[in-house]
Amino acid sequence: MRVEEILSGPSIFRDRNVLSPHFIPDTLLHRDREIESIVRILAPSSKRMKPKSIFIYGKTGTGKTSTVKHIMKFSDQLCAIFAYVNCRIYNSKYKVLQKVGKTFIGELDKTGFGLSHIYERLVAFAAGKQIIIILDEIDMVKDVDDLLYMLGRSNDEIIDGGITIIGISNSLSFKERLDARSKSSLYEDEMVFAPYSASQIHDILKERSKIGFEPDVVQESALNLIAAISAQTSGDARYALRLLIRAGEVADSKRLKTVTDREVETARMNVEDDVIIEAVSTLPEHQQILLLGLATLTTGGSSYAKLGGGGEGAGAANVDGIEPFFMSGELYEQYAKTCNALGRQKRSARWYREYLTDLEMLGLISMVETSTGIRGR
Repeated sequence: MRVEEILSGPSIFRDRNVLSPHFIPDTLLHRDREIESIVRILAPSSKRMKPKSIFIYGKTGTGKTSTVKHIMKFSDQLCAIFAYVNCRIYNSKYKVLQKVGKTFIGELDKTGFGLSHIYERLVAFAAGKQIIIILDEIDMVKDVDDLLYMLGRSNDEIIDGGITIIGISNSLSFKERLDARSKSSLYEDEMVFAPYSASQIHDILKERSKIGFEPDVVQESALNLIAAISAQTSGDARYALRLLIRAGEVADSKRLKTVTDREVETARMNVEDDVIIEAVSTLPEHQQILLLGLATLTTGGSSYAKLGGGGEGAGAANVDGIEPFFMSGELYEQYAKTCNALGRQKRSARWYREYLTDLEMLGLISMVETSTGIRGR
């Protein structure tokens, strides 16, 4: 097929942008309660009073970022000024403050300003204003304790104004990792976004497909299948939208006029690989190092292989019907070795346990209590 035919040929897509997980619709389906709760917390800003900060938790694809960005549209009613920071990109105290400074103060767009200068300018700018800083994927900030302490204590210096933080994290245990100093500097509420149900995902897909595709392109059974698959994979609406787009691309490439269950199943194989790659590549550094250590153990063999009946040269142990299986202490030792090899400082055992919990929540590993007579997981 020639390039001209591809570019000029018909397409079942009407507007692909609305099918993107990053698109923020005017109406967010099935997040009314969450929107209302956040607005109530932020409402004091409409009366020129500082609202409490908010930590928002939930798995990937539960609408956390979309909900907060939707609320940003009401900045005039809230009498507040918003700054959105993607902490995957701006992953240090300095980078975050620099990004916030650039958002509000044009001249800070230039490089070369020190941290103290940016901080002082931000405090001066906040006088008489209510500033709300959204820190998306806040757990990606390397010196997050210092950042939160600095922003929290800045309110002691701001005259007739304040800085409120909305922290967004996939990890339910994020706050537990903060030190006492940064916790004490904040006065915050917490919210947890539950995964979408199959029926809710179906409604989201239905609404987007009406605008994103030509009329009567996506069969109802295809929408139901995507919704069911996505609900089984932790209620991830982003995954559902990716699967919908990919199924449309499969149909388009074959010059089909409809998207059926067959295109969904074909697209599913590719999307699942993409999701796993993205899940791993977007993890915080030390969780990636932990997975690398786990991969090293998987290929190199477990010290406890004999627990599963393995002979000489056996790989990971098979315990309680789970294979491969590694003891948590063994994995921590390998994690420490991997950190050393990469020139990184290992984190404490407490952090290590939190990392394991996060990775299990994401479905990348499984943990189980052993019945081997050896303490561990």
